[in-house]
Amino acid sequence: MEWFPIVAVTFKLLVLGTGMFFAIKWHYDQGKKGKVQERHAVLQGAAKAAAIFMLALLALGFIIFGLVSRLSLDLSMP
Repeated sequence: MEWFPIVAVTFKLLVLGTGMFFAIKWHYDQGKKGKVQERHAVLQGAAKAAAIFMLALLALGFIIFGLVSRLSLDLSMP
């Protein structure tokens, strides 16, 4: 049996495991810091994302409506 796949997979698991450990530890430590400011920032970001999504959806609707009317497509319900 070849030794390279065993060594490579073992090394990969060690590196990814170490990285996941430190990522979880960093997020846990950050969670202990100012939760009020973090909640406010998350809510503000979510509101901005929702507003941008709704504006993009509205713009897409107008673009599709204009394209359908320009091409004279009949999209009435039967």
